[in-house]
Amino acid sequence: MTIPLRNQIFEKIKESNSLTDVELYKSLTKDGLNLPEDKFNKLLLDLEILGLIKVAWFTKDERRIEVAMIEKEEDPIEKQNKEVMEKDYEASFPGVDK
Repeated sequence: MTIPLRNQIFEKIKESNSLTDVELYKSLTKDGLNLPEDKFNKLLLDLEILGLIKVAWFTKDERRIEVAMIEKEEDPIEKQNKEVMEKDYEASFPGVDK
């Protein structure tokens, strides 16, 4: 079973955390993946749409590619439940005052 190209490209980007499209293309070619430029750009676009990477123009002919940091929003109800559970746990020890 082969690994999809999208996953292979994402793994390369994760390894270096940030690189240019030229560096990525050379690295993929070095590993034996000869992709046409349009296919390479399509895969980068797919990864960007999925929210896994960010692509920005670095110079006129180069793009900077980096892993997108996914920020997890904390649910206010979960936060409140966690605080209540911590208070209940602390209150479960009789005779211990703060």
